Amino acid sequence: MKTLVEFINDKQVEYPGATGEFTRLLNDITIAAKIVNREIRIAGLADINGMFGSTNIQGEEQQKLDVFANNHFINALKHGGQCAAIASEENEDLIIFGNAYSQKGKYVVAMDPVDGSSNIEVNVPIGTIFSIYRRLTPEGTSATVDDLLQRGRRMVAAGYVIYGSSTILVYTTGNGVNGFTYDPSVGLFFLSHPDMRIPDTGNIYSINEANYIYFPDGVKKYIKYCQEDDKATNRPYNTRYIGSLVADVHRNMLRGGIFIYPGNRKNPTGKLRLLYECAPMAFIIEQAGGKASNGFTPILDIEPYDIHQRAPLFIGSKQMVAKAEEFMKEYSGDFKDLL
Repeated sequence: MKTLVEFINDKQVEYPGATGEFTRLLNDITIAAKIVNREIRIAGLADINGMFGSTNIQGEEQQKLDVFANNHFINALKHGGQCAAIASEENEDLIIFGNAYSQKGKYVVAMDPVDGSSNIEVNVPIGTIFSIYRRLTPEGTSATVDDLLQRGRRMVAAGYVIYGSSTILVYTTGNGVNGFTYDPSVGLFFLSHPDMRIPDTGNIYSINEANYIYFPDGVKKYIKYCQEDDKATNRPYNTRYIGSLVADVHRNMLRGGIFIYPGNRKNPTGKLRLLYECAPMAFIIEQAGGKASNGFTPILDIEPYDIHQRAPLFIGSKQMVAKAEEFMKEYSGDFKDLL
């Protein structure tokens, strides 16, 4: 089977002006992912479970694995020299690499080092999410926050790593989506899911219904629609909610479905972060033939103003997301003014 490195090198040949810098940047990300994967595999034996004893910028209690993964991804990208700055869920401020080598880096990265880290103690799949942008500031100078505050449409690449029964890296550079499964016996990722496509529709909806009472009317109406008996549209749909964005979206990518994390009238923008959760997952799903929005506007068209900005997320099979948007526009049109 073709390895990730071989796959990237083959693609690089298609672009005569390619310098190999993006290839090295992606390699830095995979190195850190392998280290995180190793720790997860021995989580019950190593001291990696439990709370770290501090909170991140979102006010969430940090897990030991959050801090461990964040440090390793930062170090890998810093020493690789292709990345000029990082926006991470675990750091309040932009991480700017000041050495001369990194200042020449063409790229900046936004990442969630460990999505769903609280699930590690119960052996539920967790993941890493990343997005890559070409920096706007001149090479040779220090990067700024404006380098990260770009619409998703300007993304160079996005990907996620899911640490489950197997470890899979899924990524896109805007020309289709491919998945690579990690073989720990040789330390390599192999192409296992070429040209991934999400079905246009499915029979799975993923949402935390415990928050039903707080949802906008459009979301409530859509949930009832999912639960109705209608043979023509293969309803009622099945509820599948893991509580890990990467795991829920990856399952729906393969089987078809919709994942919804809406806002409510107390917190219109919900919980998920635009820059390093919603936008990269939206880029991947759109490249696989799916759809992603905040209920009204495509996620990739939203203009970011803060590296920790939040956004509601409706993502998955194209027809299912479109139907959910219909309910949002019909029953929650005034909710758009709160976003």
